[in-house]
Amino acid sequence: MPNKIISAHRLATQLPFAIYGVAGRVARMHKPFLDPLGLTFPQYLVMLELYAGTPRYVGDLGTSLGMDTGTITPLLKRLEVCGMISRLRDPSDERRVIINLTPTGEAIKEEVWNVAGQIKSACKMDEAGMASLRDTLNDFARPAVD
Repeated sequence: MPNKIISAHRLATQLPFAIYGVAGRVARMHKPFLDPLGLTFPQYLVMLELYAGTPRYVGDLGTSLGMDTGTITPLLKRLEVCGMISRLRDPSDERRVIINLTPTGEAIKEEVWNVAGQIKSACKMDEAGMASLRDTLNDFARPAVD
């Protein structure tokens, strides 16, 4: 009986360990494709969301990405330094910051979008498997509210 108890608590059997491992692998898989673009994995996620439409408020962008202000603000500052985005205080409400893509950020859009296909190939999963995994992870990350 003690072996079953120990086995049930081993790190390799824990869901958080599996999720942590997958998150790290996904970030590492993206690195060779993002390095030439000058983007980190979190910056890549921000750029993908910005390509869906700008201008965007920082708060709205953070909500879409599941990032709080303390996480997203440094990412945006680095993207601004790289010339990918601009940040501007909203003239009608100084508390809000508006994010826009710059011509430099727009110029890499196709390359950024192509990363998803490269990752899909590297995962060696079919379309149905990828969709099922994505949907399961989305359901886990954002459970429906009853």
